[in-house]
Amino acid sequence: MAAKKVNTIKLKFESARNLAPAPESKSVAKIEERYELFINGKFEKPSSKKYFDTINPANEEKLSSVADANATDVNKAVVAARNAYEKVWKKTSPKERAKYIYRIARMIQERARELAVIETLDGGKPIRESRDFDVPTAANHFFYYAGWADKLEYAFPNRSPQPLGVAGQIIPWNFPLLMAAWKIAPALATGNTIVLKPAETTSLTALKLAEIIQEADLPPGVVNIITGAGSTGAAIVNHPDINKIAFTGSTDVGKIIQKAIAGSNKKATLELGGKAANIIFDDAPLDQAVEGVINGIFFNQGHVCCAGSRLFVQESVYKVVLQKLKDRIESLIVGDPLDKNTDIGAINSKQQLEVINKYLKIGQQEGAEMFQSSCAIPKKGFYCRPTIFTNVAQSNRIAQEEIFGPVLAIQTFRTEDEVIEKANNTPFGLSAGVWTDKGSKIFNMTSKIRAGVIWANTYNKFDPTSPFGGYKESGYGREGGLHGLGAYLKL
Repeated sequence: MAAKKVNTIKLKFESARNLAPAPESKSVAKIEERYELFINGKFEKPSSKKYFDTINPANEEKLSSVADANATDVNKAVVAARNAYEKVWKKTSPKERAKYIYRIARMIQERARELAVIETLDGGKPIRESRDFDVPTAANHFFYYAGWADKLEYAFPNRSPQPLGVAGQIIPWNFPLLMAAWKIAPALATGNTIVLKPAETTSLTALKLAEIIQEADLPPGVVNIITGAGSTGAAIVNHPDINKIAFTGSTDVGKIIQKAIAGSNKKATLELGGKAANIIFDDAPLDQAVEGVINGIFFNQGHVCCAGSRLFVQESVYKVVLQKLKDRIESLIVGDPLDKNTDIGAINSKQQLEVINKYLKIGQQEGAEMFQSSCAIPKKGFYCRPTIFTNVAQSNRIAQEEIFGPVLAIQTFRTEDEVIEKANNTPFGLSAGVWTDKGSKIFNMTSKIRAGVIWANTYNKFDPTSPFGGYKESGYGREGGLHGLGAYLKL
């Protein structure tokens, strides 16, 4: 019977992988051959006259050339933002600000299909994720903060909320459009002006957002979007006329930013790395928990800082959960991100794939056992099979360091106290997940796990009304909800 069951499962997996291709059309996406810097309401050539290529990580083909901003360009953008703040935006009534923000949200909705395709082409994530999560959630953030723009006195009663001035914002490559929305929407609603820099490998949807902002007739200089690498971001951080730095990215860069702004009057919110614990108790709905684990680490290629990359399973159900995980991983389809059947798309860049492969070797050298899906992967592009490590020690690097890839480290536990100690034994504190049938156990766990966001019997659920952020080396400050407004105000 057991052999028959295994054969049935294999046939099921093979039939899933032999689905006819269902690619989303590229024709809806209009990508220019070259993109300039968006400064003071217009697209301008970089003073450096330099450009860099952005490529499709799924096939390594060039998509476009993007302007490389230097310190002169950054200064030009900051001057434009300061002029817009002093002369226009801080004098604009909150009701009018709300109209602009709402208009941007509607235009994102209207161009949702194009934005989703470009996000997938530029970043490598499956079209299902871009289409069903990234773009709608970005629009929702603009809708949400449009509603708050004329209600700040109610949000912060008796505190006379005032804007900070010019905000410098630096976003990562894993959620380019959504991260831009997280940063831009609350800053606009609170009356600030903006200089935003997307990641150099995923600039295209931010530049498309610049087109939307231009079409929405937002006053020139209120939002400036400039592209470049680390030196461009450093120029924003170090510019003396920036009042606020909002950064999402690695912990190492976050520490550099902290040192750079120490002693200045610049305010900051930092959303940094994570090594989230997903905890399955023996009384949990196991099929639901396994699907939550898959969603938390594999459907997004592990490209989220809150990815549930550490799994703790209670000993009594460990063998059952492990088998269910292996079976589920075998059913995942790795391939063309534009194909609607694809579960796991491309790794964002060659450099990131090299980092992931380095950790796969480290995990095996440290004595952990590695299991990978048997699926075929495309010969061209940057791909990694979904990977599970078992027999993982708490001290192993794969259990302590952020990998940012589809790699799951599994450990077991016996008691609540043991798993709380293990979950907290990390320099990070961004997120966690708890799977159990007992409400009292959920409350006990969530009160003792040191993480900014903890999901119960679900994972990776986001809403613009809910604050998101971490503790310890996962950063400080919150984005989303009322907390996201407060980060851009003098109170």
